[in-house]
Amino acid sequence: MERKALGAICACLLLLIVGIAGCTGTQTETPAATGSEKQTYIIGIDAEYPPYSYLDKDGNAIGFDVDSAKWIAEQQGFDVTFQPTAWDGIIPALQAGKIDMVYSGMTITKERQEKVNFSIPYWKVNQSVAIHDDTSVTMDDFYAGTLIIGAQRGTTGQIWVEENLIETGKMPAENLKLYDNFPLVATDLQNKRIDAAIYDTPPMLDAIADKPAHIIGEIDTGEEYGVAIRKSDVALLNTMNEGLEKLMNDPYWDELQDKWEM
Repeated sequence: MERKALGAICACLLLLIVGIAGCTGTQTETPAATGSEKQTYIIGIDAEYPPYSYLDKDGNAIGFDVDSAKWIAEQQGFDVTFQPTAWDGIIPALQAGKIDMVYSGMTITKERQEKVNFSIPYWKVNQSVAIHDDTSVTMDDFYAGTLIIGAQRGTTGQIWVEENLIETGKMPAENLKLYDNFPLVATDLQNKRIDAAIYDTPPMLDAIADKPAHIIGEIDTGEEYGVAIRKSDVALLNTMNEGLEKLMNDPYWDELQDKWEM
């Protein structure tokens, strides 16, 4: 009788354990496990950089790069939001995890590659030099280092002047005036507080469109834009490279160029 009772108790315990295990297995399924929730990435942008990235009158991010990022996100199965960020602090913001990538006309440089990874190049651009309509400044004057030049802080325009005019001794360092954004540069050019401005060609055209200024020449820098991503985010880098390849081989790529008058 004692053995039968013990056997019955053991059988009951076994059924109870199996039942609990079975219940646990059916209750641990979550949206994350089934993949029903999309990953959202925060994209850092220069909010005053048309036609690549800027804000409309309602504060919404628009532009060539913004549309490109949205298309890639839809194709690759994730969501994106856009975070306007000061350009000279945008890579530190990326490294600190405040944003997940920089997709805003960022030139691929060796200095930046030491801090972040870049996607495959998606656009080529040169630097342009603009002056006030009332002056007779030439590109020879610019190359000679005799001008007061305005540039946005943290841009390749600043880097070019530093490397080619200041470090070579052609121009004193104080003749390079740096600004937090390029609209401030364009305003000082309009008011003749500087002799010339240097900036990427497409946004330069937009910035001076309503001002008494014009471009006098381009510097063939052969720059290439890429998407900047943290070095630790290898999977995201691969995803963006795949998305860029799809985009540049899709008819939508030509549509974007027409839309933003590239």
